Amino acid sequence: DIKRIKLSANWMSAAGHGGEDAGLYEAVKAVGEELCPALGITIPVGKDSMSMKTTWEENGEKKSVTAPLSLVISSFARVEDVRKTVTPQLRTDKGASRLLLIDLGERKNRLGATALAQVYKQLGDKPADVVNVAKLKNFFDAMQALVAERKLLAYHDRSDGGLITTLAEMAFAGNCGVDVDISALGDNDLAVLFNEELGAVIQVSESELSAVREVLKAHDLLGLTHELGSVSSEDRFEITRGSKKLLSEKRSELRGIWAELTHQMQRLRDNPECADQEFEAKKATDNKGLSAYLTYDVNEDIAAPYISKGVKPKVAVLREQGVNSHVEMAAAFDRAGFAAIDVHMSDLMAGRYNLNDFNAMVACGGFSYGDVLGASGGWAKSILFNPQLRDQFSQFFANENTLSLGVCNGCQLISTLAEIIPGVENWPRFVRNKSERFEARAAMVKINDTNSLWFKGMAGSHMPIAVSHGEGRVEFKTPENLTALQAQNLIVAQYIDSHLNVTETYPANPNGSALGITAISNVDGRIAAMMPHPERVFRAVSNSWYPEDWSEDGAWMRIFKNARVNFK
Repeated sequence: DIKRIKLSANWMSAAGHGGEDAGLYEAVKAVGEELCPALGITIPVGKDSMSMKTTWEENGEKKSVTAPLSLVISSFARVEDVRKTVTPQLRTDKGASRLLLIDLGERKNRLGATALAQVYKQLGDKPADVVNVAKLKNFFDAMQALVAERKLLAYHDRSDGGLITTLAEMAFAGNCGVDVDISALGDNDLAVLFNEELGAVIQVSESELSAVREVLKAHDLLGLTHELGSVSSEDRFEITRGSKKLLSEKRSELRGIWAELTHQMQRLRDNPECADQEFEAKKATDNKGLSAYLTYDVNEDIAAPYISKGVKPKVAVLREQGVNSHVEMAAAFDRAGFAAIDVHMSDLMAGRYNLNDFNAMVACGGFSYGDVLGASGGWAKSILFNPQLRDQFSQFFANENTLSLGVCNGCQLISTLAEIIPGVENWPRFVRNKSERFEARAAMVKINDTNSLWFKGMAGSHMPIAVSHGEGRVEFKTPENLTALQAQNLIVAQYIDSHLNVTETYPANPNGSALGITAISNVDGRIAAMMPHPERVFRAVSNSWYPEDWSEDGAWMRIFKNARVNFK
């Protein structure tokens, strides 16, 4: 409901400067007394900065800088059902569809203060504005209804860069082409394509067109709705006015132009080789994007029979100063039927907890001690150089009735503790990413057929996972260790590209690990270490993309359920 939306307003003005007080009054009146009440929206919080002018004297001359009157608004609201979400990704897997523009600017197509004007070092005199407050509210209500009824395939607003940018971003996200006609939107091509008036582009299946139009009609928006054109699987981006072609380019070439500035900045800031590889991946016409194939039923609850017994094995959710993701990790184990207990290293040192009292242990991700001594260096040394903790961890790792998992910083910890872990003599350590930057993205991995208890029944699957690390590249003591690790069949998961091939190419392989190594196991399968974050995507809706047949659990919930099944 639009009444659920709250605004936080940050007003900035040079109070007392000529004309600024009057301008501030007019702005507060327009937003606070006219627009928000008409929309039924409140501004419960905010702040103001009324000293946006500074003066000083330099060489006997008085100087000053005055910032322009400005207002920054952030909005927030409760989401009723996070599973009902629409993104800008155009869909080509849903049959024939149409693109519609709801033009709340009512063909005024004003160009003042747009990105186009700024490119030409102009400001303009007529910026985008709210034409009809009632229809703006109706638009919000109509979109909410269509999303709730799952009538939309894609949605993107027109506010930043105009219609041409909106369509391009949607095509980039969908790896597809568009063919649109702007004849009905106005006579000035530039104004039609680059105005930043209120409005949005939606993608609708042809079978749902009449139903969508009925909803728009009920909200008095049909007169502002224009059919633009269609979506195709071709590498083509076309804009026409009737029979006249205004723009006809390959989507892949436009994507290259779009990414050029980022590419040049990235070459200067990061590893230029990786920057070039990512640039080529963005332009590739055969990039298939993310996909998933599971050899198991993601909706099957294999842990249910064990959970129903009412017995909850105890898992120590282990963390140290600077570690994060422990809450998500605890939530995943809790859902799988464990009693997840928050255990800080200080608890072990003080004797408040002992690992011998737990069935499983997971070391979580983050930046223990700020990675000052290298990733997990300080964390590992606090164990290895403390006789009491060293013995406690050694006994736990040696206990055949326990399971251990290390994720991200925890993966680095487990690998650094290799000298006290059985069956890991060929494990690597994890060092700085080849890209020379912190990687936070979604990557695809494939699961190999190993004896890992954590990954049981998952062999042959591939799926996306959340990546978030700066030091995830494997480094072996000798090339023979890598060969031996392969011979022992302890490489559990590897990064793959969009064609499902194991890769060392960036960014499909975000850290440059040899053979795309991303998860490893010890010899008996009880202990696993992995750099990506399964706990951040154990729910389907937590994934940035996921197949529609995933209902509640995501693909990675399986490893937590596997752990629970192990404790019968």
